[in-house]
Amino acid sequence: MLKSNIFLFLVGVLVFTSCESFEDFNKNPNEPTEVSAAVLFPGAIRKSVNTNVDAAFLVGNNAAQLSAKILRLEVDAYNWNAFPTYWEGWYESLTDAIAVEQQAADQGNENLQGAAITLRSWIYANLTNAYGAIPYSEAIAGATDNFTPVYDDQAAIYTSLLAELERANALLTNGTGEINGDILLDGDAEKWRKFANSLRLRLLMLASEQLPDAGTEFASIVNNEDIMTSNADDVVLTYTGSFPNEFPLLPLKTGDFDALAISETSLEVLRGNNDPRILRYARPNNEDFTNSPEFIGAVNGLGQDCPKSGASRLGVQYYNYPDLTDAASLGLPMAEGLVMTYPEVAFLLAEASEKGWINGSTEDYYRAGVQASHDYYQVDYATFGWEDFTDFYNNSGVAFATTTDIWEQKWLALFFVGLEPYFEVRRWYVASGNSFAGIPFMAASCGNLNDDELPLRFPYPGEEQSLNNENYQNAIDALGGNSQNGKMWLVE
Repeated sequence: MLKSNIFLFLVGVLVFTSCESFEDFNKNPNEPTEVSAAVLFPGAIRKSVNTNVDAAFLVGNNAAQLSAKILRLEVDAYNWNAFPTYWEGWYESLTDAIAVEQQAADQGNENLQGAAITLRSWIYANLTNAYGAIPYSEAIAGATDNFTPVYDDQAAIYTSLLAELERANALLTNGTGEINGDILLDGDAEKWRKFANSLRLRLLMLASEQLPDAGTEFASIVNNEDIMTSNADDVVLTYTGSFPNEFPLLPLKTGDFDALAISETSLEVLRGNNDPRILRYARPNNEDFTNSPEFIGAVNGLGQDCPKSGASRLGVQYYNYPDLTDAASLGLPMAEGLVMTYPEVAFLLAEASEKGWINGSTEDYYRAGVQASHDYYQVDYATFGWEDFTDFYNNSGVAFATTTDIWEQKWLALFFVGLEPYFEVRRWYVASGNSFAGIPFMAASCGNLNDDELPLRFPYPGEEQSLNNENYQNAIDALGGNSQNGKMWLVE
């Protein structure tokens, strides 16, 4: 009997122990159940910024006629598709950004939470500015089994984004915690705060015709919050030069990079002012970087009446040819991933001053923007016959006179800043009565297929119709169809 009881006791212990340790036995000790923010945040930043660079290269610069397509001319011809790469790229990066935000909130890390909210808001701003109504309030909710998120109205998205950026500012003001994994602003909470507030200025200006209190809110931010005040505050991703942290255009085949060139539209303005940025935006055809560089612009558009022959390639910072001058040999850095820079903020302030929203000299803000853009690109004044920036500003023809001067210089300064050049040109186009007549430095692309009308949005990707049909249909019904000419709230 005693032996039987001992046997049963031992069996019970073994069964209990086996049940308790079964889950532990099946866990992979080398596979963490939760990935840390320090791992997720770099991926969210890299993916979103790389998507932004690609969007600048293939759409933003070309739609705004800063560069021109030589091959595959749909963008220049105003014959747009959904550009699904950007929809997918930005939504994929949101998954990690939102996970970082949630971890930071759970850990009471205010600085990381504020930075993640700012990144998330910037990504959503890109999406809604491009497509209009998008999945927002219910997006990235696969963990709760919501795979068919509603498309939020763009006005509601803007209201939320502005509020979220204000919340980010509050979290980053004397916040606690480290911003681990920050490959964008090196963990600097104050720079993230300036980015959040400057992004609010960008959104308020873009929606200034739709938001009746835009000027008041803009002034409140300028008067009461920290914003970007110099190139030291630029929000740019500096690439290390090796995978996965290399400038996204470097792995391209030569033929793919050569599918674009500097446009005749931007070249005409740069050349007309003898602007030394021309040597940064374009590679001289004669490879002469110090004496008499020669440039040819390509005409944006479709057909034989839109000449492109011999057009100059884009600048040396954007691609390394094996047999041509590279950026390093000229003492220049490789191109960075531009998210938002101080020149843009200076031009925002100039336009706000011109509108009477804020105090300060319009020309002072404007001049600061031009100079900051020149400084960023480390321009060579001597090659173009200028002594310095003051000489250039006073004698080139760029000195401030009218609002369209602000537009023109801002347009040039937004080279390679994602889709922002297109968003700004679209704003001016709409403000001019859906016409290029009010934009003196550009016109509708040559031989376009859209009756000389600038496309107002990106169509939704086709997969949305099959994967999220009901909400997709509601969104396109509100637009009157999934058209590139559909009038979302931002352009009404």
